[in-house]
Amino acid sequence: MNAIDTGDTAWLLASTALVLLMTPGLALFYGGMVRSKGVLNMIMMSFVAIALVTVVWLVVGYTLVFGDDIGGGLLGNLEHIGMAGIGPDTVHGTVPELLFATFQLTFAILTAALISGAIADRAKFSSWMVFVPVWTLIVYVPVAHWVWGPDGWIAAFGALDYAGGLVVEIVSGASGLALALVLGKRIGFGSEPMRPHNLPLVLLGVGLLWFGWFGFNAGSALGANGTAAAVFVNTLVAGCTGMLGWMVVEQRRDGHPTTFGAASGVVAGLVAITPSCGWVTVLGAAVVGLLAGVVCSFAVGWKFRFGYDDSLDVVGVHLVGGIVGTLAIGLLAAEVMTNGAEGLLYGGGLTQFGKQALCVLVVGAYAFGVTYGLGKLIDRTVGFRVTADEESGGIDLALHAESAYEHAVLAHGNPGSPGLFGGHTGLFPPHRAEDRRRPDAKDDDASAPDQS
Repeated sequence: MNAIDTGDTAWLLASTALVLLMTPGLALFYGGMVRSKGVLNMIMMSFVAIALVTVVWLVVGYTLVFGDDIGGGLLGNLEHIGMAGIGPDTVHGTVPELLFATFQLTFAILTAALISGAIADRAKFSSWMVFVPVWTLIVYVPVAHWVWGPDGWIAAFGALDYAGGLVVEIVSGASGLALALVLGKRIGFGSEPMRPHNLPLVLLGVGLLWFGWFGFNAGSALGANGTAAAVFVNTLVAGCTGMLGWMVVEQRRDGHPTTFGAASGVVAGLVAITPSCGWVTVLGAAVVGLLAGVVCSFAVGWKFRFGYDDSLDVVGVHLVGGIVGTLAIGLLAAEVMTNGAEGLLYGGGLTQFGKQALCVLVVGAYAFGVTYGLGKLIDRTVGFRVTADEESGGIDLALHAESAYEHAVLAHGNPGSPGLFGGHTGLFPPHRAEDRRRPDAKDDDASAPDQS
């Protein structure tokens, strides 16, 4: 029997905390990207995912992913339902299984939270709370078992995904696209400016995401060892080259690099290195990040060309970046890292690339199809989109009875309910939607261009 290694356990404890921090980091990143009248709703969609996914995962999610396969590599069994049979001394490799289960939980939380960016400013919070646990069970859990579970079919097939290109990035991106199509476009999409309201908040969120990503990737080594060190460096390098690649495109295309572009480039590079971080060299990681920064900087504009409203570019960054990183394994995988498989550029032929491409198609199609069906079901039963009045007047006040900033309160409050400066406090909103705005108020975001 394996014994618990204290060094590996200490590293995984730290990594688990780092990955959990990524969801609040994502909340700030997304919160800064939306208009001020929707920032609290955006943050809440990430935070509530922590609670919802945790309950689902500990009750049944973990055992369905990591329980013994029930057949065909499709799903695990119910041996550990409610974490049954797992105690403080139960070991997974060289770490406590309870810790391993919690580490994997943080991945599921972040994946669900990522989807919210595609439907910002227009989704019912109550419907989101229904969507998240059901989606976790029918989309995330099966795919995680296919890739990481005992005898999962993708693992047996030989496709590689070190830390979540298929499981996290492609699943969240394809699901975000499906949900964006179900809810439709925001009011004014393509004709009204929808600029990020707080770029310092965006950069703070990116900083926390980058910090947490070291736990996300290097923690997946499940030990304090040389592999974790190599993955740590690869994660740093890809984030840097992703930022540089995006900024070069902006300079050549627009004549100036932007802070928002730099932040987006970092995320694109980190997304792409997630599946490949344990399979490529440092030079390979630099190429992966650079390629993702360039490709994703163009991909975020596809929504205007093809007419889908992916509010915060979940498709352009996470789906496209995840595809770039997953396919890059078939080109850049090095035997010194994989101890076996090699990419095309290292003499391995097209075999690995073909495996990667097939699994990208299968996982993307599965996540999109099931999410679209679930979204339609929720929309036709309880409704998934807020009313036009609620969307125009401010989703924070409409759904949470709060406002993030005093200037937003003044812009959207009721002059009959005095606040600190004569506007509505946001704590007790008017009952009528039409009373949520002063007749003479101007939208505080009316002069801002779209975040893309």
